[in-house]
Amino acid sequence: MTGPSLPDLTTYDGVLFDLDGVLTPTAEVHMHAWRTMFEELFAAWEVTPPYSDADYFAHLDGKKRYDGVAGLLRSRDVEVPWGDPSDASTADTVCGIGNRKNDVFARVLRDEGIAPYPGSVALLDVLIAAEVPIAVVSSSKNAEEVLAVAGIRDRFSVVMDGVIAERDHLASKPAPDVFAEAARMLGVDPARSAAVEDALSGVQSAVAAGYGLVVGVDRGAGAETLRDAGAHVVVNDLAEFVEKEIPA
Repeated sequence: MTGPSLPDLTTYDGVLFDLDGVLTPTAEVHMHAWRTMFEELFAAWEVTPPYSDADYFAHLDGKKRYDGVAGLLRSRDVEVPWGDPSDASTADTVCGIGNRKNDVFARVLRDEGIAPYPGSVALLDVLIAAEVPIAVVSSSKNAEEVLAVAGIRDRFSVVMDGVIAERDHLASKPAPDVFAEAARMLGVDPARSAAVEDALSGVQSAVAAGYGLVVGVDRGAGAETLRDAGAHVVVNDLAEFVEKEIPA
């Protein structure tokens, strides 16, 4: 579903956006950081098969950092202690390995910065002008920093991120917890709201939380995969929602 047939997002009670891969291209930075870290780890531990981008989409994309680490290691029949979020990045625990990846991500973000997708910013402008409540729903603990670096933090009254999810013991996507809590924080009914996601687990989370519209943004997961997960419509860029508002 594209072009004129796309739904009008300004008619929904709220629109809640994933961050990485939807508002900003940080998904690419995350992919690079995960690949770098796991390639080194698997080589050192002689783990096979080697890490691939398919592992990112299957086990890491959209999930809380430590859940993603545990799931990927489990797929290789590797079990390590969970540890604690305060573990040093050198620790061979789930938390330590997750923190190791975050060191790489933070360095790239700090050195290179990040800019939001222009089409996403254009859609935010339309929604804000229409006074539609908007929020960010991210599994990342880096969400606040990414939004600030990208220059769009002030557009959102609600940011439901990995820090809050860990504090409140909310289950990772694809469980409905984070999208359900974000709707509560924003003061909207999921059934009359829209969720925007690029990750398979994120689409599943929004569907499970009962959102009236789930928009998939295909940044690599695949349009059919997103539809199969429950996305009602799939676009390549959020600019498509803005273009439909422009008369021919």
